Amino acid sequence: MSDEQTFHNLIGRVQAGEQDAAAELVRRYEPAIRRVVRCRLMDTRLRRVFDSMDVCQSVLASFFVRAALGQYDLKSSDQLLKLLSQMARHKAIDRVRRERAGRRDLERRNEDSEAYAQAAAADASPSEQVAGRELLVEFRKRLSPEELELADLRAEGREWAEIAKDRNESAEALRKRLARGLDRVAQQIGLE
Repeated sequence: MSDEQTFHNLIGRVQAGEQDAAAELVRRYEPAIRRVVRCRLMDTRLRRVFDSMDVCQSVLASFFVRAALGQYDLKSSDQLLKLLSQMARHKAIDRVRRERAGRRDLERRNEDSEAYAQAAAADASPSEQVAGRELLVEFRKRLSPEELELADLRAEGREWAEIAKDRNESAEALRKRLARGLDRVAQQIGLE
């Protein structure tokens, strides 16, 4: 199988919600995401508050929810890497802004607390897997019926052009409608 076919197979399995495919995607792309985040976290005081794994997990959670709902139309592994890197940059910047906006005194943080001592696990724990499924269920509950239908059609692997033809609308309008719905729900549940 060619690299392109392998990539499309992996993305299709991720969109179908297969745990093995999600784990494979994490293994392939997590190091790159963490590198992007570490480049943004130059301040050692911020590194004590959160690390690249925190942001990486947030990026992957957002990606998996949106992928399962069919938001992305990825053609290559390079395109996926660019998307995940951009998401990582945005989330790292947001996280830094939040820390600084709260006027938190980063010098006074207790470095010996239990939170700093915990190491990130390589694989998602059973509770994290359940939490991911619950997040997807909650996400789906909050979508409008039309948004949910679009998400389901995309999750089935249908292309935007095909869906647009059936609905007699433009593919771009439908894609944006779903993206706006996903953004709205992500903000409602604090996934941003």
